[in-house]
Amino acid sequence: MSQYSKTLDWLFKQLPMYQRVGQSAYKADLKNTLELMELLGHPEKGLKCIHVGGTNGKGSVSHMLAAIFQQAGFKTGLYTSPHLKDFRERIRINGEMIPEEAVVNFTEKYRSSFEQMGLSFFEMTVGLAFDYFRQEKTEIAIIEVGMGGRLDSTNVVEPLLSIITNISLDHTQFLGDTHAIIAFEKAGIIKRETPILIGEKQGETEKVFRQKAAEQNAQLYYAQDLVPLPQIRSTDLSGPYQEKNLKTALAAVKLLEEQGFSLNAHLSSALSQVSPLTGLRGRWETLAHNPKIIADTGHNPAGVAYVTDQLKRESYRQLHVVWGMVGDKDSTAILRMLPKSAIYYFCQPNIPRGLAADELKSRALTFGLSGKSYPSVAEALEAAKKNTLSDDLIFVGGSVFVVAEVV
Repeated sequence: MSQYSKTLDWLFKQLPMYQRVGQSAYKADLKNTLELMELLGHPEKGLKCIHVGGTNGKGSVSHMLAAIFQQAGFKTGLYTSPHLKDFRERIRINGEMIPEEAVVNFTEKYRSSFEQMGLSFFEMTVGLAFDYFRQEKTEIAIIEVGMGGRLDSTNVVEPLLSIITNISLDHTQFLGDTHAIIAFEKAGIIKRETPILIGEKQGETEKVFRQKAAEQNAQLYYAQDLVPLPQIRSTDLSGPYQEKNLKTALAAVKLLEEQGFSLNAHLSSALSQVSPLTGLRGRWETLAHNPKIIADTGHNPAGVAYVTDQLKRESYRQLHVVWGMVGDKDSTAILRMLPKSAIYYFCQPNIPRGLAADELKSRALTFGLSGKSYPSVAEALEAAKKNTLSDDLIFVGGSVFVVAEVV
């Protein structure tokens, strides 16, 4: 086993990692993160950054903005989560993943301190990202919120612009079970006298954002007011939901131009190659043809609504769906949204949080969804391939972790 592999093994196992085990890894305060920043000499203080939160679309918006800054010639850091295949996807500069050596050196340097402080996987990763961006002297960094906002480890930054893409029900066991309560948590990234951009104007959340912005004397903007219709309507990121993300990104550019950044001349070039510039994957991504195989990471009710809408726009003889979920998601709200005419291949993603395929199948049957269960994502996809004709469509989704096993 390489030193890098040993380092990753320690990072993943030292303390629970939310993406793998769920609620037991959640920490409801910033005490550890603040102590970590002190240990590292406050790398967040000198970081020119844009902070991006929201329920859906924050990853796509973050990658769009990173692509735009890269094409405009800025040395651009990008911090996102979770990763699909390689841990280093979380931390990039100009699209290049952080070197394995940097991960090893940082972890070894501070390992004993991390153990004494009892840091979580996410806290250590945020520290690594900020420290790396400081060392490499990034000119701008796009920082994606992990979960929520108010108590998220990334929320120690002092950004040039804060963005909240939208609000829908997700992580309700941590963030609350109404749009207004979740909006309060997301609004925690609104900083004093720092402009805040809201991607979608929603009745239940508007009052929350306005109140928080007023408290912080922060100028509040809505994307639809700044960019009623996107002048640039093409991006290499597929799916109709990307139009909302595009509008948010273009509104952000407008606000950043007012702060002195020259970005407009590079928009078309950047937005036509977001994926190759930044490494983004898993957003309505076509993996194969004849039969066509599409994967998408949408996994909460709002995200699945986008998926089902796009599936209606596809042409095919028969739809086959490889579907897996994690146990702490609201499967009832999601399963009732899925097309009943599809043939399903239920599977369990290879993480402790994964919902057993037989249990998923049992729940799905109550909503008129028929199919078989398989012990792994790979076996489910292989079965789907064997059961399709060239003009059929295979869709893979239900969880980020299902998509991670096939891309």
